[in-house]
Amino acid sequence: MPSEQAIASIDALVAALQAEGYFADRRLATAVFLALRLQRPLLLEGEPGVGKTALAQALARVLERRLIRLQCYDGMEQREALYEWNYAAQLLHLRAAELASTQPAAAPQQDRMQRAEQEVYQERYLVSRPLLQALQQPEPGAVLLIDEIDRADEPFEAFLLEYLGEYQVSIPELGTVAARVPPVTVLTSNRTRDLHDAVKRRCLYHWLDYPGRERELAIVRALVPGAGQALTTQVASFVGRLRSQPFADAFQRVPGIAESVEWAKALVALDTLVVDPEVVHDTAGILFKQREDVAALTPERLQQLLAPEPAP
Repeated sequence: MPSEQAIASIDALVAALQAEGYFADRRLATAVFLALRLQRPLLLEGEPGVGKTALAQALARVLERRLIRLQCYDGMEQREALYEWNYAAQLLHLRAAELASTQPAAAPQQDRMQRAEQEVYQERYLVSRPLLQALQQPEPGAVLLIDEIDRADEPFEAFLLEYLGEYQVSIPELGTVAARVPPVTVLTSNRTRDLHDAVKRRCLYHWLDYPGRERELAIVRALVPGAGQALTTQVASFVGRLRSQPFADAFQRVPGIAESVEWAKALVALDTLVVDPEVVHDTAGILFKQREDVAALTPERLQQLLAPEPAP
């Protein structure tokens, strides 16, 4: 069964990820390789759509581990990430104990009720959430994706420190719960705000940028096999120019890898042979998700974007 130890080199990791449809460059593969070998969380920062979440998904398939995802959002509470008690079942237990205490028995009623109150804090009444699920996962363990941690607030970051540093959490009623198998942990951030240094110190860090032209070509070819070589080249070239200066400054958010792939699929569905201004205009809603960005694709700018690149 694949494991961190079974991936003997960075090149082997690159090949394994590529077999799952994820094309990692060597710097990213090195960061992932070290996170596996050192059993450290990996913090990935970058613009939306550069493949941060997709990396965790591909890594789970490579390692044949269960993927557990914790999607962060503003105002998220600790109980939604770690655990909560099944209050309905606890109340039923206490009610049953109360009824039983009215029957003749050897133990005094007070002792029986105290014992019942202690019994409601057993694991059978515990509802595990993503963090606890990852710690309790048996062999071969889990890949825990803490997605968009920058959307959560600072108190939640502080809550995560014990898990990130020691792969354990503290539950007041049960004590410390340590990992059966250290989860492979990937945190992602779109950098809508800066994370606390204490979080960063506990993680390996990698900034994930937009792919280069050749890597994007490889991704589109692999994920959109119905697109011919000429069309994939046009897609990679056009999206690459959108992200370059001076064009990038005209848009609030340029397309990511996911948009490139979806656009290529749409062009194949439309039996497109040549990317021209009309096709781009008609399919702009796949590349851009903001009305202002779609409006920024003026006829003049489209002509510039589609103009032949100067010979080197």
